[in-house]
Amino acid sequence: MIAPEDLDALKQAKKLLEHPGLASRITSVIGMPIEKGLARLPSSWTRQIGTLTQAALMRATNAALYTLGDQPGRKPSNRWHQLGVAVSGGVGGFFGLGAIAIELPVSTTIMLRSVADIARSHGESINDEGTRRACIEVFALGGKTTQDDSAESGYFAVRAALAQSVTEAGKYIAEKGLAEQGAPLMVKLVAKVAKRFGVQVTEKAAAQAIPAIGAAGGAAINTLFINHFQDMARGHFAVRRLERQYGVDVVREAYEALRV
Repeated sequence: MIAPEDLDALKQAKKLLEHPGLASRITSVIGMPIEKGLARLPSSWTRQIGTLTQAALMRATNAALYTLGDQPGRKPSNRWHQLGVAVSGGVGGFFGLGAIAIELPVSTTIMLRSVADIARSHGESINDEGTRRACIEVFALGGKTTQDDSAESGYFAVRAALAQSVTEAGKYIAEKGLAEQGAPLMVKLVAKVAKRFGVQVTEKAAAQAIPAIGAAGGAAINTLFINHFQDMARGHFAVRRLERQYGVDVVREAYEALRV
């Protein structure tokens, strides 16, 4: 039985995880439907987005997760990370859509560091490989791809899909070894996450493609961008904290029974 205060925490986590609304938040800032920005994206964008997001996540993984001390329970520095992403967004907004290939790796690294900071505040050890993978998972949350249906886009469905990809990679490595052609676990996970992360990156790029957005608009959009993933991180690591306390099955059953 989950204690009332923990059930409240789980309900708040579900609100964050199931109702992210990034596109609607961006729309409120740019003052027009996000579809108008999407129409302005170059025809080559769809082909570039996969490479761009995967490269940004890999660079972030190699940098952000190794710059925090292993101090579980420490309060996260959300505002400093928001400021850093806002500055990079301002630069990107000033130079336009063409700067996103330079700006995205910077903002992604800052956001991943913020996600890890939030993980740490929920009692996670940054030195733990499972925690590091969970930080990457955050970038797959709150985004629906064109291949999804409603049953595949929920929080636990996304986690299950990501876990399966890691399991498959682990089996391959166990059978073939790393010397054979194949991806280590983190690379496999990043490739899977990048497909979903690309949804939010496309929405961000669509807003920045509007000519009048400028540096101030770019900073505001990036602030919404990091706020989105900070919300996802707070929900994700709250659920993981409760899973450690009550067990995965108990928490999932309670989560799915909640109405928010």
